[in-house]
Amino acid sequence: MARPREFDPENVLDRVMQVFWAKGYEATSLDDLCDATGLSRSSLYGAFGDKRQLLLQSLDYYIDRGTSRIAAALSRPIPVREALAGLLGELVDTIVAGPGRRGCFIGNCAAEVARHDRQAMTRVQRALLRNETLFREALETAQGRGELSASADPQALARFLTSALQGLRLVGKANPDRAVLTDIASVILRCLDN
Repeated sequence: MARPREFDPENVLDRVMQVFWAKGYEATSLDDLCDATGLSRSSLYGAFGDKRQLLLQSLDYYIDRGTSRIAAALSRPIPVREALAGLLGELVDTIVAGPGRRGCFIGNCAAEVARHDRQAMTRVQRALLRNETLFREALETAQGRGELSASADPQALARFLTSALQGLRLVGKANPDRAVLTDIASVILRCLDN
C-alpha cells in the first residue's frame, strides 16, 4: 500500500520555481531542489519526475499565477488605463523591492532553455499568448466603452504590451532604479493615447 504524500505539491512547486528562477536551470542541482523543498530525491522524482519535469511543472505553476494576476488587474471595474497603470506600478514596486530583480521566470527560461527544449518553448509561447489575449480582450472592452480610439488596433497594442512588460522586467533586472522604471512605465502607457 502506497504511503500518502506528506507535502503540499503547490508549495513544493513554488519552492522549486524559486530556485530555478534565482539560479537558472543549468546551475540548479538536484541537491539545491532537495534543500529548498525538504524532500528527498526519491520523493521529488516520485511526485514530479526528473529535473526537467520539475522545471516544466514549475513553469506551468508560474504561468498560471502570472496570468491570474494580469487577469485580476485588468478585470477591475476601472478604466483600462488605470488598470494598466496599477499593474505597471506593482511591477515596478516588485522590482525595486528586490524580488523582481531576477527578471521574469518566463523570460529567463526563454533565454536559457527554450531554444533547446521544445516543451519549454511551447510553454513560453503559451504564456506570452495568454498575456497577449488578456490585454487584447481588455483593450477591446475599453474600445467599446470609448476609452480607446476607434482606430486603435487592440491586437497590435496587446502584442506591444506583452513585449513591453517583458522589457521592463529585463531592464529592472539590470537597473532597478525606480525613476528609470517609472519613466519606462509612463511611456508604455502612452500607447493607449492613439
